[in-house]
Amino acid sequence: MEILCIHGGRRLTGEWTVHNAKNAVLPIMAAAILTDGKTMLEDCPMLSDVGYMGDILCTLGCDVRREGRTLVIDPQGIVGYEMPDDLAKKIRSSIFLLGPILARFRKATVTFPGGCEIGLRPIDLHLGGLRQLGVTIHEEGGVIHCDGKHMKAGNVHFDYPSVGATENVMMAAVLLRGRTVLHNVAREPEIVDLQAFLNRMGANVQGAGTHTITVEGVRRLGGVSYTPMPDRIVAGTMMAAAAITGGSVLLRNVPVEDMQAVFSKLREMDCVITEKERSVTLHAPERLRAFAQLQTQPHPGFPTDMQAQLLALSTLATGTSVLVENVFENRFGHAGDLNRMGANVLVNGRTAVVQGVERLYGTRVVARDLRGGAALTLAGLKARGETIVEQAQLIDRGYEHLETALASLGAEIRREHILSDT
Repeated sequence: MEILCIHGGRRLTGEWTVHNAKNAVLPIMAAAILTDGKTMLEDCPMLSDVGYMGDILCTLGCDVRREGRTLVIDPQGIVGYEMPDDLAKKIRSSIFLLGPILARFRKATVTFPGGCEIGLRPIDLHLGGLRQLGVTIHEEGGVIHCDGKHMKAGNVHFDYPSVGATENVMMAAVLLRGRTVLHNVAREPEIVDLQAFLNRMGANVQGAGTHTITVEGVRRLGGVSYTPMPDRIVAGTMMAAAAITGGSVLLRNVPVEDMQAVFSKLREMDCVITEKERSVTLHAPERLRAFAQLQTQPHPGFPTDMQAQLLALSTLATGTSVLVENVFENRFGHAGDLNRMGANVLVNGRTAVVQGVERLYGTRVVARDLRGGAALTLAGLKARGETIVEQAQLIDRGYEHLETALASLGAEIRREHILSDT
């Protein structure tokens, strides 16, 4: 097990460059198998989820290697259409390979994916979208068998604008003859980034970022070099870190236009934010002010992946904040640990009511998921005394050496490796 040891009370100041986005890189890695050409992902972050996805691709027969900050994927040797069970259960994003495998082999065998325990996150929307393309699907013993020999272009309507389902069906359709129209799709910027990547490969996809995406099938795709978009959640987390400590930071490589919902809440908490084309500056007040209400929504609403961090901020804000989680039903797992640190958080179903307190106190807490672990780390930055965050390896799924980034801005934080009792 890995832990983060944090001595709170340091005000964060300085400059930092945001790394590229996990939620953009993973579907792009899956899309790399749509061609026999090499894909080179420039400035690819070193995250555990990226490593797990690379391991799955290698098991299928791809050659995946790093050349510095570039991730090279060569799918020429791919022969497998059966996803390895043990690896798929480590990472939710393994499901992104379902569409590309079907596009390449017209059949796929996958297990139910793993990932953070933040809710049921059913894959029904993925399977429903693929069925509308003519894929025959049956489940047996926790394994999903897909037969795509009768796949064809057509109309696909999603009951809910799921990011993963939208991306999966996009990738499944790019090599189908004819036009596929996806209705009620998710509008997240990572989908726009996937569209840009696919089109760079030679696909013809239009409409990402709107409610309707049109895919005109092409015969083949080619390998490319591509730089994924910056990580808006990492940028938001670093802004929140500065805010909770009363600090001041300049962040570079920031997708400013995609972060307006986060900026709005931080401004409501009395932070002063200055936006430029690819950078943002945040100056925090001595004490934050509570926001009235925060509701997570699909983009362009407030992102669920930033809810935990804003909850941590609200524990020290003047007044009462209300947070409503509309995307995942089990995303307040960090609230209990915040209360152990002295916070006043009351959770009722999908709603958390937070009464701000004067101070938090360091103690031993446990990261139960990626964003919750980040939130507990933020709380530790301000807490009196030492905070120890257990299971810190979960944070590595989406943040590249978070402790190093925070230390570069003045935090007193270190990582330790310890032997578990088991």
